[in-house]
Parts: sequence; structure tokens; C-alpha cells
Amino acid sequence: MVPSLLFYMFATTLLLSAGGVVFIKNPLYCVLCLIVAFFNAAGLFLLTGAEFLALILVIVYVGAVAVLFLFVVMMLDISKENNQEKPLSPYIKATGLLAFVFAVELGFTAHQWWHSTKVSDLTAFSSPLKTSNTHALGELLYTHYFYVFQMAGLILLVAMIGAIVLTLHPQKKQQTKKQDISNQLKRNKENGLKLVKVEFHKGLEK
Repeated sequence: MVPSLLFYMFATTLLLSAGGVVFIKNPLYCVLCLIVAFFNAAGLFLLTGAEFLALILVIVYVGAVAVLFLFVVMMLDISKENNQEKPLSPYIKATGLLAFVFAVELGFTAHQWWHSTKVSDLTAFSSPLKTSNTHALGELLYTHYFYVFQMAGLILLVAMIGAIVLTLHPQKKQQTKKQDISNQLKRNKENGLKLVKVEFHKGLEK
């Protein structure tokens, strides 16, 4: 009885907070809703016995990624952004269509899972009962789905490079400070240090 109540509580809060991330216009509140969604997803992982995933979700996503998002949002001028009226995105229809297709796929998968006569055969791999959660997850990722895991990392690398390229504006290249490693290695005491004799009460004058 108690696990069922906890499941519905975590699931309902997760859905509401995820909806807040999508529909709330204030970026600060969106990040806070995202943190709440992460905590409730971790609670669902704990109910299913995946304690390692729950702790990783809290430590990595809430403790690092979400806090980083929060710092970035706090550095933005939110009031100025909210005052500017922006037209509706032209990709709303395409996004809605993709969301509908994804929901249909999830519903079809859940239907097949619940009405299957051999649910135990649909598991990723068979493991002994004494195998820990961390060991089972590592065997699943690095043995059975090793190439898929590496492809996911490659896709994330390409996405990171694309984000860096998109944020570099050609008209601002002259103002951008770049690191010159060769000049840094050539610096020594003669060209990197300058001794100036400041007269008495003259230090603050230009």
C-alpha cells in the first residue's frame, strides 16, 4: 500500500514539474521545476530498487548540471527578455507531431509489456539474484550495449562541438580573446615582469 502511494506521489509530482519546465515562461522557475523533476525521478528509481541510478541522478544532474543551469539563468537579464514579445516558434507543429509519435510509441510498448505472456523473457539479460545494482548496470552498458553506449557519447560530443560553433559569432571574432600557448611558453622574467618605482603619494595617480 505504501509503495503504491509513494509511486503515485512521485509520478504525479514528476509529471507536473516536467510540464512546468515546458510551459512556464520564466527560465528561473523552469530550472527549479527541473530540479524537482530530477528528485522525483530519483524517488521512482529507489522504489524500483535502482538505488545507484537514483544517487547518480541526484549527484550528477541535481548537484552539477541543474545548478550550472541555475547559475547561467541567474546571469541572464530575465526581466528584459520577458518584456520583449516574441512570435510563436514555427517549429511548434513539428514538435507536437514528434511528441505525439513518441507518446504512441510509449503506449504501444507499455501495452505489449503488460499483455505479454513471457515478460521475464523481455528483460535485457539474465543475471543472478545476488548481483548488485551497480554490477548489473555496468554489465548491461559495457557488455551488451557497449557500441550503443559509445555512439551515445559520440553524439553528445558532436552536439557539444555544434553548440560551441553556433555560439561563436563571426562579427565578434576581433573582440574575442584567444589563448596563445606559444607566447605564454616564451614568457620569462625579462619580458613578463616589469619593476616600477612609485613615488610617495603618487601610486593612485594616472
